[in-house]
Amino acid sequence: MKKTNIITESQNQNSIDIDTKNVSEIVQIFHNDNKAILDGLEESLDDIKNVVNLTISSLISGGRLLYVGAGTSGRLGVLDASECKPTFSVDKELVQGVIAGGERALTESVEGAEDKIDEVNNIINNKNISSKDIIIGISCSGSAPFVLEFLKLSHKIGATTVLITFNNVDNIKYVDKIIKTYVGPEIISGSTRMKSGTATKMILNMISSITMIKLNKTYGNYMVDLNVVNKKLEKRAINILKALTDLNNSEAQIILKKSEGKVKNAIIMNNLKVSYHESIRLIAKYNGNLRLILSNDNN
Repeated sequence: MKKTNIITESQNQNSIDIDTKNVSEIVQIFHNDNKAILDGLEESLDDIKNVVNLTISSLISGGRLLYVGAGTSGRLGVLDASECKPTFSVDKELVQGVIAGGERALTESVEGAEDKIDEVNNIINNKNISSKDIIIGISCSGSAPFVLEFLKLSHKIGATTVLITFNNVDNIKYVDKIIKTYVGPEIISGSTRMKSGTATKMILNMISSITMIKLNKTYGNYMVDLNVVNKKLEKRAINILKALTDLNNSEAQIILKKSEGKVKNAIIMNNLKVSYHESIRLIAKYNGNLRLILSNDNN
């Protein structure tokens, strides 16, 4: 795939006469075109790995992860950030999303929001951005003024800065790492809510989820740090307990209640025959590493 500096605004040769096609043909065009997403991600895996390592390092050092974007990019950042708290039981401040135009921009288009940089400094001050934080800007074009200004000012503070883009942008002196993913022109020219948006969601999934895995938020592929806030998650918690212990359904319910709805604590309490307070101590001692807690004979 030819890489130019304006990939996201180029015309897709596969959809030039798309308005003359029937629905079935258009569906096939979309499906075939979406295959480019995986090809593009394949070439970006090393960069994604490096960003994940930077994110892990920042969070271990007491920093936070902030996604910054405008329009679709901003909404996807807010979405990924908002899902970390219930999935991994982290503080809502640990992973945050910032969108140009503020909360209103989550549900409607705020005209010119990505061009307005006047409020960036205030946002950075209000959020107390520090050198421990990692700021991941998302701009499909790689040129959104709001995103670049946020990265520039954050870099001055000493924060780690990253840019996710779908164009072949030049290196930027105030951006520590750029993830350039080439998915090609969109079916509807310039509509980056399509392939670029889908690829963004996939990249953010990897960054946040792998970071949380390495912060001991899972055991195998079970989300043992999930926050039980509804019936669906309660059922999931019980199923996890049954899978990782010798408990039946009613027994799992009982110990989940004793552990105040915390799956990891419940597993420790059951497997090591300790109290809830002792499970808290062990989690703190081993930084939440359940595998290490359960395998250590000298707790």
